[in-house]
Amino acid sequence: MQLELVAEGLRFPEGPIAMADGSVILTEIQRQTLSRITPNGRRETVAELPGGPNGAAVGPDGAIYVTNNGGSFQFIDMGGLNVPGPTPPSHHGGSIQRVDVATGAVTTLYTECDGKPLVGPNDLVFDKQGGFWFTDHGCTTPEGRKYGALYYALTDGSKIVRWREHFVSPNGVGLSPDEKTVYMADTMLGRLWSFDVAAPGVLADPAPLMPGNVVCTLPGYQLLDSLAVEADGKVCVATIINGGITAFSPDGTTEHHAVPDVIVTNICFGGADMRDAWITASGTGKLYKARWPRPGLKLNFNA
Repeated sequence: MQLELVAEGLRFPEGPIAMADGSVILTEIQRQTLSRITPNGRRETVAELPGGPNGAAVGPDGAIYVTNNGGSFQFIDMGGLNVPGPTPPSHHGGSIQRVDVATGAVTTLYTECDGKPLVGPNDLVFDKQGGFWFTDHGCTTPEGRKYGALYYALTDGSKIVRWREHFVSPNGVGLSPDEKTVYMADTMLGRLWSFDVAAPGVLADPAPLMPGNVVCTLPGYQLLDSLAVEADGKVCVATIINGGITAFSPDGTTEHHAVPDVIVTNICFGGADMRDAWITASGTGKLYKARWPRPGLKLNFNA
C-alpha cells in the first residue's frame, strides 16, 4: 500500500471525515480544535473545542458531532513521538458536542447519562435513522481505571442510553453494512467486539455471562484505536504498537497494512469509488492518503 503524505505538524489528529468537497475534517486532540485539511495540505480551524475533541462524524443535519474526552490525556514527547499519557488531575469528564461547520458554533448535548457523568467519550457512528452509537473510553487514575461503556443517543439532546458498561477501554465504533451489528474496539485488550442490534438504537440481549461477541483478539501486545467499515463488511481498525490498520473479517481472520507510525489512530474512506483512505498517524502528527484494496462503506451522512 503506497502512502501519500497530505499534512504534517498536526497535534495528535483523530476522527477524520472525508468531506464532499475533497477536504478532510478531523480533530486535533492536543490542539483542542476541529480542523479542516484541504487537498493541498493546508490546515484551517473550524472550531475551538477545549478539552479533548476525539471522534467526529457528520450528522443528519449537516453539522459535525464530536466526542470530547474532556482532556483525559497528558501528552508526552518521547524523542519526537507524541504519546498520550495518564489522565491529568484537572480532568472531570467529557461530553458530546455539535459543531456548526459554517459558523464554528459549538453546542454541548450530553455530559451524563442517568445522572452518571460521561468519563471520556471517544468515537461515534450514525445509523440510518439519524441516531448515533458512541463509546466512552474511560480513563486512568492513580487508583486504577474508570471503566468505559457503549451508548446510543439522539442528536436533539433528548435521549441517551448506556447499553453496555464495565469495559476496559472502548474506542472505535462502527456499524455493519446492514446495520444489524455494532462493532467496538477495546484498546488495551486488542480485541474487536460485536453486538447484535435488535432494532435501531437497541441491542439484543447478550448470551449469559458475555457482554458481547468476540470477533478477534490480536496476539501479543497490540492496541486498537478507532475504525471504519468496508463495503464488504470488513472492519478496519487503527492499530498501535504494530502501527497501521488491521482489517478484521467478521469470521475473525485479519490482514495488516503497515503505516510508518507506531501510534496510528483512525481511518476514513471517501472518493468516487470509496477506495480513497485517509489515515491519521498521530504519534508523528501526520495525515496520509492511500488507495485501499477494497471500497469503504459509505456513511449515512456527509456534507
